[in-house]
Amino acid sequence: MRKRAVLIGCNYPGTKAELKGCINDVRRMHRCLLDRYGFPAENIVVLIDTEGSADAQPTGRNIRAALSDLAASSQPGDVLFVHYSGHGTRLPAENDEDDDTGYDECIVPTDMNLITDDDFREVVNKVAEGSRITIVSDSCHSGGLIDESKEQIGESTGRNRRKQQQHKQKCSGLKSFLCTEVQQEEAATEHLMSKSLPLSTFIEILKQKTGKHDIDAGKLRPTLFDIFGNETTPKITKFMNAVRSKFGGRDGGGCITDGGILISGCQSDETSADTSPDGDTSRAYGVLSNAIQVIIAETDGRVSNRKLVVRARKMLKRQGFTQHPGLYCTDQNLNARFIC
Repeated sequence: MRKRAVLIGCNYPGTKAELKGCINDVRRMHRCLLDRYGFPAENIVVLIDTEGSADAQPTGRNIRAALSDLAASSQPGDVLFVHYSGHGTRLPAENDEDDDTGYDECIVPTDMNLITDDDFREVVNKVAEGSRITIVSDSCHSGGLIDESKEQIGESTGRNRRKQQQHKQKCSGLKSFLCTEVQQEEAATEHLMSKSLPLSTFIEILKQKTGKHDIDAGKLRPTLFDIFGNETTPKITKFMNAVRSKFGGRDGGGCITDGGILISGCQSDETSADTSPDGDTSRAYGVLSNAIQVIIAETDGRVSNRKLVVRARKMLKRQGFTQHPGLYCTDQNLNARFIC
């Protein structure tokens, strides 16, 4: 049995979307995999947006390549693990698309080259039969990030989906999460930041990075394809090919495999939090990532996927956070041990 992992942390330094705790989350998980779960150091790929080699930057291209290699080189019996800490966003699903949440949930690489729920589904589908991949996404709108996965704990998809509240999020008095940019700025004064990246901020950063100033939300998919070409998400490539060929319809793709496990920081219509205890950014963390580390320490890592998410939900509620972590997997993996 081989143990292999990809750890991704995006703080977006120097941008309007800057976070503080995502690289800390990756470093804590890296140490945990080495010390607690016995992952060999050479089998762990770390992508973080600090100064250094361009090959180690969490760009869309580098993240996609690392995930593809993780899955494509897997063998029966392998234990695969992915941890992402950074911004999340979502795009309305295409008009002819039957999506179980109504949106394309995305993670946001440091270069803004979005990676969608369909991309994660393709990664899971490439994992060798008899191996298992666990994905933790400490990001906003992360519920349902593996497209078409079964929701075990959560309210993001199917009959359990909650009614969306326009421009409003339930909040407790002390800690609030915060769809608008003004609310996010106010939250930052409380040492709390939302990991949601509004499309307006996403577009602003994309303009800065590319020098293109004619980008708007209505043409976002064609713009991303124009900027990143074949390095953009395959979903956008398929969309553009369909437009060019003047026909729509969803590509059914390959068969759905059952080895994928997703632990999301929140539901698809919620935001996740990045917080700095007492304003000390050196100790900043994502609240789901921190909860997982606390639970692992309390249980010596001997906790099932279901119990981990239930305990994390209770812990965050006690702490005053209103995000609801979710669990997406088959019945077989519901009570399997977290990671291995």
